[in-house]
Amino acid sequence: MTLTDLLVEFAGTGEIGPLHCGMPLAEAEQLLGPGRPHPAIRLKGPDIDGYPYAWGSLDLSVTRRHVSGIGLRLWPGSTVELPPLIRPGTGPCSATVLREDLVAALDAAGCRHEINSALTFGRQWSLLTQPADACAVFSLPGRDNDVPHRDRFYLDVLHVRTA
Repeated sequence: MTLTDLLVEFAGTGEIGPLHCGMPLAEAEQLLGPGRPHPAIRLKGPDIDGYPYAWGSLDLSVTRRHVSGIGLRLWPGSTVELPPLIRPGTGPCSATVLREDLVAALDAAGCRHEINSALTFGRQWSLLTQPADACAVFSLPGRDNDVPHRDRFYLDVLHVRTA
């Protein structure tokens, strides 16, 4: 499975493989192995809500010890590493995803989307997908991003959250 295929599936369903919002964190950790908790979790303990556990570029936000958000963080110009459960049999891959390429892939898959005006401004552009209500945030590259086109938007994060 390519990264674009994974992103399109996630944008369309709000799920990544067996991972979905509402599942117990313990079940997610059984599937993924122990996550790297956010420093606030280490400081305040596992009952603090809203902070992520991370597995490479995959984040799971937790509320009342249940997954309340799933996010994929990308750093354009570098590589992304995802747990084997998410992309079995593959290693790191390019984290450089152009806005036009993801939009074309969503269109080809029949995944409805619209501009997210709340997060589209300045050097940032965002879209929301339906029915999953996934949010993709793109930005123009920063000076530390090693990308071929400095004037085009690249995907930074794709995430879903429960209400």
